[in-house]
Amino acid sequence: MHYATLEACLIDLEKHGHLLRIREEVDPDLEMAAIHLRVHARQGPALLFENVKGCKYRAASNLFGTLERSRFIFRDTLELVKKAIALKNDPTLALKRPVDFFSTGLHAMNAQPRRTAFSKKIFTAEIQLQDVPQIKHWPQDGGAFITLPQVYTENVLHPGIQQSNIGMYRIQVSGNEYVQNEEAGLHYQLHRGIGIHQTLAQQNNQPLKVSIFVGGPPAHSVAAVMPLPENMSETAFAGMLAGRRFRYAYEAGYCISQDADFVITGEVMPDVLKPEGPFGDHLGYYSLQHLFPVMQIKKVYAKENAIWPFTVVGRPPQEDTSFGALIHEITGTAIQHEIPGLKEVHAVDAAGVHPLLLAIGSERYTPYARDKKPAEILTIANHILGTSQLSLAKYVFIMAADHATVSTKDVPAFLQFMLAKIDTNRDLHFITKTTIDTLDYSGSALNEGSKMIIAAYGENLRQLESEIPVFLHSVDYFSNPVCIMPGIIAMKGGNYVSKEKATSELAAFQNACIPHLAELAGFPMIVICDDPNFLHTSLNNFLWVTFTRSNPAQDVSGIGAFIEDKHWGCRGPFIIDARLKPGYPPVLETDPETEKKMDRLFEKGGSLYSVK
Repeated sequence: MHYATLEACLIDLEKHGHLLRIREEVDPDLEMAAIHLRVHARQGPALLFENVKGCKYRAASNLFGTLERSRFIFRDTLELVKKAIALKNDPTLALKRPVDFFSTGLHAMNAQPRRTAFSKKIFTAEIQLQDVPQIKHWPQDGGAFITLPQVYTENVLHPGIQQSNIGMYRIQVSGNEYVQNEEAGLHYQLHRGIGIHQTLAQQNNQPLKVSIFVGGPPAHSVAAVMPLPENMSETAFAGMLAGRRFRYAYEAGYCISQDADFVITGEVMPDVLKPEGPFGDHLGYYSLQHLFPVMQIKKVYAKENAIWPFTVVGRPPQEDTSFGALIHEITGTAIQHEIPGLKEVHAVDAAGVHPLLLAIGSERYTPYARDKKPAEILTIANHILGTSQLSLAKYVFIMAADHATVSTKDVPAFLQFMLAKIDTNRDLHFITKTTIDTLDYSGSALNEGSKMIIAAYGENLRQLESEIPVFLHSVDYFSNPVCIMPGIIAMKGGNYVSKEKATSELAAFQNACIPHLAELAGFPMIVICDDPNFLHTSLNNFLWVTFTRSNPAQDVSGIGAFIEDKHWGCRGPFIIDARLKPGYPPVLETDPETEKKMDRLFEKGGSLYSVK
């Protein structure tokens, strides 16, 4: 199906049993998000809210809630787009398999955006920001947010759609110090194309013109989050995935997507910032209030019977998890083509994506060497940390395996394979005082923290154990040792008060462990946390706590630690202190009263009774 509108997609989904309509009145303040979260957790259908309290427009969510549904939506174009991406990565494929790629060339005609004349027959109304659904997602959010925007900007030195950028950055439309209907908060993070455009605008003392498209063909939303190859624009990708050219016009100097349901236009003035947030984000915590650019609103356009799409992010897995799975399916081996020697890479969703990255690389530098140790994989790891959004990775576990069948997708098996081989004297590498994900509060300040590369290659150095050494049950400061998996122990620490106190506690613990190094030989990794039983309950709990609540340079220590020629290592297990620290944002929790009110929709007679 080639959808010209969001509504056409929703009608098709309903026809095939992939959508439910919610006809009861639902409040956009917490209630819509609460419904979305429940339905998504049950792998339920897409939702169409037909009666949004205080708003005449309908709203849709959970459109991409499962990978299967995304495949269904793009069933007529997905394979062609995958071939186009593959051809972009390796043009020789067209010569090797001309028949396979013939249709790709024809389909690529949709990649050329189509300019048309702006017409008020398409956008029948000029409205205000307060007229769109004012969706507040989590109890401590700073206001209402747009969560599926397509944020369009252009290069002020080379204007026009050919050098445009479309990204997806949350937009705060109410609350804080924003003047209602006149201002909106524009939150964007590191390594985003809009940052380049704003820098050029500021250098030339110009405002940055911004158009925010909401709705339209689902392909346009996917295009806004795609990590595309060089020289492939989001508008080109959107046209190919939609099976129809991206249609646009200009009005008063602003680009207008003729396919969107809503278009918001405005300017970002140089050096104008206002507090944005808090916002319940995809690491499972609130991102706190910080200064971000402000968009001065010019006009807001809406089509007749427009539909407002939204999503809800929170602790993974959420709908953006399915987004990630779809992106991985489309891009295939694009990253491997970009980074020589890289075989696999997996940003672990359960750990919040950027905090933990697993990779498999090659070791081809010295095949004649009898002593196998990490060499090429260290080069690959550094290349990873210099590549696009992969550079936001905080912990990089990378290994080389000559004949092993382990995959980065099998997280437990991957960790077990690595832990058996890690030489804690040699294989732990730190990058300090660098940039990390904007949403990661484990560092020293916003966007600031450290990274750690854990490399493994060669023969097994240990047999991983599961039986807790007896002495750990009676050491000072830390208690309740639990085996998370063979080779990993979690222990309970007291409340984290200060870095100095934590350093003192860990030093005493390490000293107590020194006489027992032989007993710890099967456990190369120890995690100090607030609740070991919570970590033991599920792998996802372990991954989430361990890697979102620690800053490697500050929170990684080791038994028998030493520094040699500025390299840090340890003779025993390395330790990650993953306790919640002072100043860390609150964990996301739903509002009990809202949850109780929403029960009515899931009871017999309610719109969502069929969602089990």
